[in-house]
Amino acid sequence: MTQPSPGPDMGSAFAHLAIDLHAAPGVDETVQAVVDFALQAIGCDYAGVTLTRPGEQADIAAVTDPVVEQILRWQLDVGDGPLRTVLETAATVHVADAATEDRWPTWTQLVAGLIGSVLDVPLIAKKIVIGVLSLYHDKPNGFSCDDEAIAHILARHASIALATARREAQLIQRVDARKLVGQAQGILMERHNLTADQAFDVLRRYSQDTNTKLRDVAQQVIDNRRKP
Repeated sequence: MTQPSPGPDMGSAFAHLAIDLHAAPGVDETVQAVVDFALQAIGCDYAGVTLTRPGEQADIAAVTDPVVEQILRWQLDVGDGPLRTVLETAATVHVADAATEDRWPTWTQLVAGLIGSVLDVPLIAKKIVIGVLSLYHDKPNGFSCDDEAIAHILARHASIALATARREAQLIQRVDARKLVGQAQGILMERHNLTADQAFDVLRRYSQDTNTKLRDVAQQVIDNRRKP
């Protein structure tokens, strides 16, 4: 596919991307749209997105080729490489020639023969790194200044879309959790002659005592039709 050049055509391409990202039904579909667009709009051969969550280890959300999974997974498991640097510093990392890169010697050995150059761009929402857009080229010096500029624009679009998708997913989870708790309360009220407040207290205390999410406790009651 022909790479769009900077200018009006690129503006049109990003306009279409914004529509696609807005229409994406969830986080998974959003990141897939981002990596697919990267292959079209940026001079890269492979792309991937890694996402972070507060209190959790970063995880790979989308890749366009198994080699990306391999490279990203190694960095997450070992804790070294340009991906880790971006996650820790929120700064873009450009590796012009992976074969001669000396900042991460072990990583350089890993990617030898797999890729030629790398561009890792942070995804930032509300001044917090929520992920990394990783772009790879088969050849050294594969990324131009235009490519890097487009990558930063894409990262901004992706950051906004992902933050929105996550908020929507959290809202849906909260609604689902309330429904589950309500159903569990009804079961406990019917089977054990409890008031709504008493039934909720049973669920809450079990959740606290066992360090189990309230929605999971409610699901247990619904599945087993008895007190947890």
